[in-house]
Amino acid sequence: MNEDLVYEILAVVEEIPAGRVATYGQIARLIGREKNARLVGQVLSRAEYYGDYPCHRVVNHTGRLVPGWSEQAALLQAEGVALKDPEHVDIRLYQWDC
Repeated sequence: MNEDLVYEILAVVEEIPAGRVATYGQIARLIGREKNARLVGQVLSRAEYYGDYPCHRVVNHTGRLVPGWSEQAALLQAEGVALKDPEHVDIRLYQWDC
């Protein structure tokens, strides 16, 4: 994978403020690749190899948390993000306005 692209995605993720979430598609649009939301997800699944980034602040377009990543809910709740159910953030309330 192109490391420049990886760091471009991670630079956007790093800008998401605490208490807010962004979607994969939103990040893809911000880097000029609006049809590459899945690519953003692939990069974030490997982000631990590139440093410490707040990937827990990224959800899908409906606000769904990452399946199988139980820590994500706790990390978001610690930042003041309330869940509307065990698997979803209310995207209308918490989406990053960038």
